[in-house]
Amino acid sequence: MQMEPKVNILLVDDKLENLLALEAILEKLGENLVRATSGEEALRCLLHQDFAVILLDVQMPGMDGFETATLIRNRGRSRHTPIIFLTAFSTSDQMLFKGYALGAVDYLLKPIDPNILTSKVTVFVELFKKTEAVKRQAAQLVAVNAELRQSEERFRSLSTCSPVGIFEIDTEGRCRYTNPRYQTICGMKAAESLENRWLESVHPEDKERAVTSWSIYINQGRDYSQEFRFQTAHGNVRWVQVRSSPMLSGQGELLGYVGTLEDITERKQAEEVRAQVIREQTARQEAEAANRMKDEFLAVLSHELRTPLTSMLGWSKILRSKKLDDKATSRALEAIERNATSQMQLIEDILDVSRIIRGQLRLNICAVNLISVMEAALEAVRPLAEAKEIQLQTALDTSIGSVYGDSARLQQVVWNLLTNAIKFTPKGGRVEVSLSTYFGFSIEDLGTKSESKNFNSSNIDENINPESEIANLKFQYAQIQVIDTGIGISAEFLPKVFERFRQADSTTTRSHNGLGLGLAIVRHLVELHKGTICAESPGTEQGATFTVRLPLLQDNINNIATTEVTAEISSPGVSTPLAGLKVLVVDDEADTRNFLSFMFEDYGAVTTAVASVDEALAVVEQAKPDILISDIGMSEQDGYTLIRKLRSLEPEKGGGIPAIALTAYTREEDRLQALAAGFQQYLSKPIDPTKLIGVVVNILKLPLEVSLR
Repeated sequence: MQMEPKVNILLVDDKLENLLALEAILEKLGENLVRATSGEEALRCLLHQDFAVILLDVQMPGMDGFETATLIRNRGRSRHTPIIFLTAFSTSDQMLFKGYALGAVDYLLKPIDPNILTSKVTVFVELFKKTEAVKRQAAQLVAVNAELRQSEERFRSLSTCSPVGIFEIDTEGRCRYTNPRYQTICGMKAAESLENRWLESVHPEDKERAVTSWSIYINQGRDYSQEFRFQTAHGNVRWVQVRSSPMLSGQGELLGYVGTLEDITERKQAEEVRAQVIREQTARQEAEAANRMKDEFLAVLSHELRTPLTSMLGWSKILRSKKLDDKATSRALEAIERNATSQMQLIEDILDVSRIIRGQLRLNICAVNLISVMEAALEAVRPLAEAKEIQLQTALDTSIGSVYGDSARLQQVVWNLLTNAIKFTPKGGRVEVSLSTYFGFSIEDLGTKSESKNFNSSNIDENINPESEIANLKFQYAQIQVIDTGIGISAEFLPKVFERFRQADSTTTRSHNGLGLGLAIVRHLVELHKGTICAESPGTEQGATFTVRLPLLQDNINNIATTEVTAEISSPGVSTPLAGLKVLVVDDEADTRNFLSFMFEDYGAVTTAVASVDEALAVVEQAKPDILISDIGMSEQDGYTLIRKLRSLEPEKGGGIPAIALTAYTREEDRLQALAAGFQQYLSKPIDPTKLIGVVVNILKLPLEVSLR
């Protein structure tokens, strides 16, 4: 597209700072700003250029603005160029009269309001552009008229050779002219084309639409453009675009209609091919997106499985290799049990999802008392809530009847919702759990009613007669609600919260562990029980509400959670091959920190273990450790952030400390990223203590023979 030429604007002022100020205001117009520091220089500019508007300072030494304007107006080329006077003095009537007498279009008083100046200059710029456009169009029109006169004689031959069919009809619908291409497209001879309208050639399946659209066009008189299939007498079918416009006399009287027929069969075929390609591309993109989603899930799965293995295998090797005191042994066994339980839950979730995908998840159906289910789930999660000082508030209606379902699976539903709420609620928060009766229509009835009435037994309006209203509702549901004051759910992720392989955060800095399968499993279990589940959240940091509704029987006929052990391990080794070595361990997992601290201290090292990047940097500044052992996938800030910040420090402040990356992310790109970020070595979880000590010795070039005792 050809760019529109810039318009010239002349700025005349004897002070350079004023010119710069004007340029600063007007440069956003994108036009050509020309400076002149005197009236003489302004006149020289006018010798070679035309200007849309002139901004002229009144008070100038030598030739002032009025004298300059007089000379500008004496030149034929600039006689009508708009002049806006700029003055720092109050404009008296005499000054205004003098300026307007010289052809000024406006006065602006300094200091100049940028918005006013811009708007006024814009008006004259646009006027100049339109004037120039009109001139160009007038010149073009003259040329076109001349060409039309010359080409009038050639019209019939051009029409005859035209690749587009041309027709002309009168106001009565009679065809007065067709060209050969029209006759070919319609499959008619010249005489037939004057007797029959193009509508006669439209394919039978498109004819009704063609007749209707053409009738509307004739009545309304607007331009016409439609695409139809044409079928000739020999049965050939082709796509044709029909265009038409009213033909008017010089007085606006309707004389008839002129139109064209264009064979667009090849274009239609190309469009179909392109549409097929787009469909295939869309399918491929969806498949690639699904694969990416699965890849992210597998990466998170690897992290979630390897993280507990680190402390489990580490503690196991220590227990096998040496005798610990009772306190250390107890702590080791508790860590192994806790992480094994966590890993078992992950595996169970994966197996459940696998069964769901294959349609092999089965229920052991019987009448279930939801009170016992709720209490069992609450008892199981209570230690988790207490560890985070989260208030568990319950409101369970003991009069609730039974539901028809699988007791273990229903407990799994409630347990999943509770653990999810506790996990995403910060320390000191609140989780509310309620069980009540919900009155409503069945899912089938809701599909046939424009509006449904919903009542909660705990808050029916006193002005309503409950018995008469509830009698109109066919079904009763047990409603389970879990409300938390946690991090909430964003509006973008809320529709996807129950989908498999979906997580709001799958990065290495995510703050909460887990595979993100729990809610997908919950939804499937609820639907197997002929119930419904929904999630609501006002937004991030505003909590969330999960509501489960299960149909009640019409006749109304202990997991153990271990608390985190934080006792300090103390078991000095027989020998201290790393004696005096200062080791900084950074990991947001308490069990891994404890294991690594114990292991290094057992070899004689002095270990400092912290849970975050900021704590690690503070230790580096104060203690100057000999080596850094850091996890990659940590909340808030990950190991990459730590190493980048560390390497940005001066060597004497710890910027050159050797570092080893530990991570449960085990892809090749993860290893390369860790080394590129500044780590000397990369070890994947679960960590082999012998290998880790060997890497430390190798990096620090210690003259030691190290083996795990």
